[in-house]
Amino acid sequence: QVQLIESGGGIGQPGNSLRLSCVVSGFTFDMYAMGWFRQAPGKEREPVAAISKQGTFTYYRKSVKGRFTISRDNAKNTLYLQMDNMKPEDTATYYCAAKRFATNYDDQNEYAYWGRGTQVSVSS
Repeated sequence: QVQLIESGGGIGQPGNSLRLSCVVSGFTFDMYAMGWFRQAPGKEREPVAAISKQGTFTYYRKSVKGRFTISRDNAKNTLYLQMDNMKPEDTATYYCAAKRFATNYDDQNEYAYWGRGTQVSVSS
């Protein structure tokens, strides 16, 4: 059974940091590229960051570049998202997702497996 379980969400103030984790099971982790997506209330889900199977390539949306860092530990079947200098506009539910092929990292339609999400709120 495929499972992607996110954790690490919470409430923070602007400028704070959070680290999200996504532990996966049920498929061969290092054969899948991984991504983080987010959906704010009343808005469409959008790509945040993605990483290739061995971690040699990363993608970031423009608004998080320089503040967020995606990484993975294939030995632990775990994906991470380090979020630094958070802003109120980062408030959303964050989802991790897995895709088989290393193309079009920002296209959510290409992701086969999804977690249920973890909530992040940034407010002063």
